[in-house]
Amino acid sequence: MSTPLNPPGTAATSATTSDERLRRWRLVLGGGPADGTGRALTGADAAMDGALTALYGKDDKKEGEGRTSRGGRDRHGGLGGSAPSVARWLGDIRTYFPSSVVQVMQRDAIDRLGLATLLLEPEMLAAVEPDVHLVGTLLSLDKAMPETTRETARTVVRKVVDDLEARLATRTRTTLTGALDRSARISRPRHRDIDWDRTIRANLAHYLPEHRTIVPERLIGHGRASRAVKKEVVLCVDQSGSMAPSVVYSAVFGAVLASMRALATRLVVFDTAVVDLTEQLDDPVDLLFGTQLGGGTDINRALAYCQSRITRPADTVVVLISDLYEGGIRDEMLKRVAAMKASGVQFVALLALSDEGAPGYDREHAAALAQLGVPAFACTPDLFPEVMAAALEKRPLPIPES
Repeated sequence: MSTPLNPPGTAATSATTSDERLRRWRLVLGGGPADGTGRALTGADAAMDGALTALYGKDDKKEGEGRTSRGGRDRHGGLGGSAPSVARWLGDIRTYFPSSVVQVMQRDAIDRLGLATLLLEPEMLAAVEPDVHLVGTLLSLDKAMPETTRETARTVVRKVVDDLEARLATRTRTTLTGALDRSARISRPRHRDIDWDRTIRANLAHYLPEHRTIVPERLIGHGRASRAVKKEVVLCVDQSGSMAPSVVYSAVFGAVLASMRALATRLVVFDTAVVDLTEQLDDPVDLLFGTQLGGGTDINRALAYCQSRITRPADTVVVLISDLYEGGIRDEMLKRVAAMKASGVQFVALLALSDEGAPGYDREHAAALAQLGVPAFACTPDLFPEVMAAALEKRPLPIPES
């Protein structure tokens, strides 16, 4: 008796898989006679397609003019110019797509369809999904924002900041506290300050089996708790428009670092001017509304200000967060970095502090910094505590593979 080539149910399963594949291609291509799927959409799928079409548009070019996919740059959607229609669309995409996709679609709507000004209306702003990019957009609109919208905007920014702090604060404090403790260990501790676990491990070679004991030739101490500041940190942040996510994360990390007794933290933002926002580190939302995204860049001027505030170079970490497009004096900038390093400052250059990877940056300036022993790299928020711990302990930085 021959065995069937396909077990029972295989054909049905294959048909279901094929139909699901066609459904997905239909949603990607956007319909029309040329999409080639022949697949009709109904119910929730039709509503999802409508939400995508409103943003990314349908292929309405005439035959022979060339075609692009729904995601192509030549397409244009249409949400209308009114806040009610946009608010309805925002409600639809939150119904049919997960939060991560909603955030991408919101960003595309703002970039592709010029909807940023609608965010000035409180009802519209209350309907969006808060994320780091939305905060950046709101900060860029701050000067044009009416008072009726400002409180709603602060609520949105506060939610994003609180979520980021909840995600990042505990791990950052734990990682840096460990680094500070290690840097404070002493080799001649008092009896009550001896770290017995580490002392025993360090002296295992001196075990005397006949006496069943270890002779501790080297004592390792915890270091006594102190209210004194052990290290100083200066965050020097480029606030040009392309650096908006980095500015948001810098404000959150600055507030976390400022809450640690053993660190003296300063946060400086710059474009062609320099603003010291250290006094606002206790409230990162106030700090963010104190920034002014956009404008030119004068890194040299910003570093000159930071250098003038350093009083303990051997105990100071300077973190420059910038894409390195310098509008100031390049050679002076490099001389200033070299001088800070020569004085004992730990200097860190981050091309971005965000989840988006390396941005566009000035490769010539990055190479020049690398020659000074300052590699420039993009850093994710999750990696930042490790980078700071290494800098505080004067260890090699954990640079991610590019």
